[in-house]
Amino acid sequence: MFLRTILVMLLSRFGRRQQFHDVGRLRRVVLPNDLDVLGHMNNGVYFSVMDLGRLELSVRSGAWRLFSKNGWYPVAGSETMTFRRSLQPWQRYTLESRVVGYDDKAMYVQQRFVVGGEVYAEGLVRGRFVRKSGGTVAMKEFGEVIGVDTAAMPVSEWMLRWAADVTLPPARATFTSDW
Repeated sequence: MFLRTILVMLLSRFGRRQQFHDVGRLRRVVLPNDLDVLGHMNNGVYFSVMDLGRLELSVRSGAWRLFSKNGWYPVAGSETMTFRRSLQPWQRYTLESRVVGYDDKAMYVQQRFVVGGEVYAEGLVRGRFVRKSGGTVAMKEFGEVIGVDTAAMPVSEWMLRWAADVTLPPARATFTSDW
């Protein structure tokens, strides 16, 4: 995946420019090292490919440059995926990525694996931005830097419930595994 990340980063710089809230489309093919023992794309690979889609969207929109300039980097806080059909070896697909909204702490990105117009799988990522110097970036500040009104794009109620339901205690709190 590291080589694919570098390739997406480089090629995205030369691709068609787009707005941060446009739908990003990344065309891919299922490679042999994407497969599980059942011969279809491994469920964990979907999440790695989704990283590439968010990277591609950020680079093409120019947002990645602004993240870097401000000493920020994105981190996934929560992810979920729903599968409808399996992607098979050498099958071509398009990963569609779209920012669907914000809460006060995070950005929500919906991503779809599409073949011939048909959605095979759909994922949702709740991501935050962290400062290299320490601490997190509030979405209000994020919006000011990249030129979007995050308050004008609230996420749906079910996404807020999902985020609340799957949230773990912060890293600085104690959270022991006690079944």
